[in-house]
Amino acid sequence: MEAYILIIEDEQAIADTVVYALKQEGFRTTVCMTAAAGISAFRAASPSLMIIDVGLPDVSGFDVVRELRKDSNIPVILLTARTSEIDRVVGLELGADDYVTKPFSPRELAARVKAVLRRTAAAMPAAHSSGFSIDAEKCVITYAGTAVPLSRYEYAILKLLVERPGKVFSRDEIMEAVWDDPGESFDRTIDTHMKTIRQKLHAIKSDADPIITHRGIGYSLTEET
Repeated sequence: MEAYILIIEDEQAIADTVVYALKQEGFRTTVCMTAAAGISAFRAASPSLMIIDVGLPDVSGFDVVRELRKDSNIPVILLTARTSEIDRVVGLELGADDYVTKPFSPRELAARVKAVLRRTAAAMPAAHSSGFSIDAEKCVITYAGTAVPLSRYEYAILKLLVERPGKVFSRDEIMEAVWDDPGESFDRTIDTHMKTIRQKLHAIKSDADPIITHRGIGYSLTEET
């Protein structure tokens, strides 16, 4: 599974350059032009890493990091035109993982993204939620101590739910987060994958159904199993 990078950058030319460099390295990307849109996109999906411009039009990138760190350890790289040491120190003390000063080499930024992902993956224990455990490096999800045999899309869907227990994901949100081209998929595709995932989980633990269907809305993972 390729990593998904969420970029918050209000300068279109810079955003386009970053997207091109990251796609050359096999990353999926989404660009938001404001902090509000970026935080909303983060809540709706589960990016692997965020690249955030400090000088955003609505609030500072520092404020975005501060908001993220209330309940998330997602890796963050800050972009800024500021060169003073105090700005770098502030960003890092707020919880940013790296700091890149404009103008920058897109290839160097892509290399830094890969380095941060490697570093955080090595330092971060496997995620656990509701009887689940995620080994992101191996793309393996275990349930009740047993590895679940999942296809690529099944893994991505279940990982999305496990990382945000209790959150209700609409079918559109799932398609946007999982499929390279969401237009290729349909609501019934999501439902079919969910049915298969449920069957595989039931085969491991027959007395539980951790996935909740919200009729007319979408799906969530129960916060307790």
